[in-house]
Order: sequence, then C-alpha cells, then structure tokens
Amino acid sequence: MNFPLYIAKRYVRSKSTQNAVNIINFITFLVIVIGSAALFIVLSAFAGLKTFSLSFTESFDPDLKASPVTGKIFTITPEQEQRLLSVDGLAFYAKEIEEKVSLEHRGKNHIAYIKGIDSNYTKVTGVDSTLYIGDWTINDTQVVAGLGIANILGVTINQFRSPMQIYAFKPGKGSISQQSISSLYNQLPMVIGGVYAVEADLDNKYVFADLRLTQALLEKDSLSISGINFKMDEGVEPITVRDEIQSILGANVQLKNRQQLNSTLYKMLNTENVATYLIFTLVLIIALFNVVGAIIMMILDKQQNSKTLYSLGTTIKELRRIYFVQGVLVTGFGGLIGVLLGVLIVWSQLAFSWLKITPSLAYPVKFEFINIVIVLATILVLGVIASKIASSRINKKLVDL
Repeated sequence: MNFPLYIAKRYVRSKSTQNAVNIINFITFLVIVIGSAALFIVLSAFAGLKTFSLSFTESFDPDLKASPVTGKIFTITPEQEQRLLSVDGLAFYAKEIEEKVSLEHRGKNHIAYIKGIDSNYTKVTGVDSTLYIGDWTINDTQVVAGLGIANILGVTINQFRSPMQIYAFKPGKGSISQQSISSLYNQLPMVIGGVYAVEADLDNKYVFADLRLTQALLEKDSLSISGINFKMDEGVEPITVRDEIQSILGANVQLKNRQQLNSTLYKMLNTENVATYLIFTLVLIIALFNVVGAIIMMILDKQQNSKTLYSLGTTIKELRRIYFVQGVLVTGFGGLIGVLLGVLIVWSQLAFSWLKITPSLAYPVKFEFINIVIVLATILVLGVIASKIASSRINKKLVDL
C-alpha cells in the first residue's frame, strides 16, 4: 500500500474540526474548478473564432496556388496544362489573371481589382457560395462584384441600360504628358449579374470577369496569367503533389498553400490564442496561491496527527509527500471537474446556440480534444508546483513532541 497516498486521500475526504479551514478548502477547490472551466471555454471560443475567421478566406483561396516569383504575370503552355491533367491527386485547376482597375458608374468611382477567371474557378474555390444576390453568371457582358463595390458605385444587378465602366491602364512606355488621356487606358462596359458578400475588405476588392475578356482588356495573350488555383482529390494533402506541380511549372513559379496565402492572418490568430492562454494561466497561477495557503492551513490543522505519525515512524519526507499528494489530488480533481463543466457549456452552445453575436449568428465555438489536454496539463503542472511549495513547510521542528 502507498502509505502517503492513503493518508492524503483520507485528508481530502475528511472535514476539519475548524469551520474556517473547511471554508478555505471549499473556496480553493471552487477556484480551481472555475479557473479550469474558464480556460477551456476561452480556448474553445478562440478555436471557434479562428475557424469562423478562416472560413471567409477559404471561400476565396484554393488548396494550392501558383504565382510568379517576380512580377505579376507568367505564361503556361498547352504542354504544361496537359501534364497538369495527368498529376495523380489533382482534381481540378483553374487559371486567373488579376490587375488593379478603376470602376465608374454615374460619376462615382472606385479602385478595385479585376480577376479574370475560367470556368473551373468555382470548382477549386467556394466563391460562388458567397453569392448575396443575382446569379453567378460571368460572360462577355456580365461580371460578379462585391457588395461593397455595388454600394460605393450605387449600381444594382442587371443594369443593362447603365452598365458599370471598367478602366485598365494600357501597358507600354513613355511619358504620360505626351499622350492623350483616352490613349492611356482601355475601357470596358460591363453589367453586374451577381453580387457576393463575405466581409468588408473582400467585398470592396474584387470584380470577377471572364478570363479571355480580362486578358484582352489588359492586352495580354491567352498564355499570360497571374495565377493557377489547384483543388486536390478528397483526402489528398497538397504537400503530396506539390513537388510534381512545381517541376511542371518551373522555377519561375512559386506554390503556396492556404496557410501561406494568409500567413499574416494565421500569425495574428495564433498570437492572440497564445496571449489569451498566457493571461488565463497567469490568473490560474494567482488562484493556485490559494492551494498553497489551504495546504499550509491543513498542515497546521493536522499538526497533532503529523506528530503522531512521526512518532509511529513516518519520516519527514513521507509527511511532506502526504501533503504534496493531497495538493495534487485537489488540483487534479478540481481541474477534471472544471474541464467537464467547460465541455458541457461548450456542447450546449454548439447544440442550442444560446449565446449569439447577432440575432441570426451564434457565437462560434469549437470543441477540440487538445484543449482538454492543455487545460489539464496546465492545472496539474501548477498544482504540482503549488503543492511542492506548501509541503516543504513540513520540518522536524513542526513535529517534535
């Protein structure tokens, strides 16, 4: 039998003869439960916010994207496209060309990006799922624009009598002052057939148009593109086909996955998550000072018991271990109950959406098993440290008769 563990369990279950000690022990246990539950809930909330934030970019970003190492444009030959079709694990690829343009409608102007896309674009991204109004119809006369662009220009869908004007600077060299204004840019009247809505920055940024029409507007040939978007087969990771695609496209093209395309956003979300964890851990450290105080109070309350045990042959090391194990048991059980309480609250939010950001949008949370491990590990490590500090108060002077 493990003697220190046996005595420690007895001390955890038994009540003190002094009511003040019982109250302190109860408050200490309650603080551990609340602290661990709060840490788990906050980590689950940030996991939900991360997923919610990244869902916006996932509508626009493919599994893998090719872009030029230098400049804005690169070329892809029919031979390269044929080789891409034979890559195992690659479901679809879609070409695009993107450039900054000026938009005008009835005297209102806005600077945005025109993104020329081919028919496969909606197969490699979920951009068509963001459609707010109208149809995802892109052809020689119609485009799809962001909600912010439509509001700024005061344009609605299917305005055939008053189309939106797209102006793109012509490529070339020479002084602007030596040329007429009309010779500096190409003009293209287009009707908005659909409007997408994601979030403010993206809603103000893009006009989706036909690839060949955009190439003509920018005076580029049919081989010139600014990017290729790739969609993997179900269950295939981009890293497994990345090298093969890279060898086909050559060294002048770089490949980025979804995380690399949004590296700033990922870093910001991860930094916020770590900062929040550290802040709540600091709160737990302060709260676990209660454990130190409670164990010391227990040591003083059980001083006569300790003297008796010492007289019966229990060593100082074993006495210290008794109170050390007691502290670990209290923090361990408190942390476990707190995590179970946190899981229940997170599950109820997922099931019933009782906390809402807007009347139609529930606060996003996400259950992740790793958060349970993080919380329990944090509680146990802090509990071990607190128990070690408190149990070190046992010395020979305290138990001398």
